[in-house]
Amino acid sequence: MEKYKQIKDILEQADTDAEKFYSQGNKAAGTRLRKAMLELKNIAQDVRKEVLEMKK
Repeated sequence: MEKYKQIKDILEQADTDAEKFYSQGNKAAGTRLRKAMLELKNIAQDVRKEVLEMKK
């Protein structure tokens, strides 16, 4: 459950950067957004593995 909370926190933080990038064209915000998305991907994979292990 901890990793799921991490995902929610990252999404909340990335929301601001997404707004800045898409509406204002802020390139630094785009870089931060890409970094957050990569982190989300990695954590999501960990959650999937954890769920599979718990199902066994």
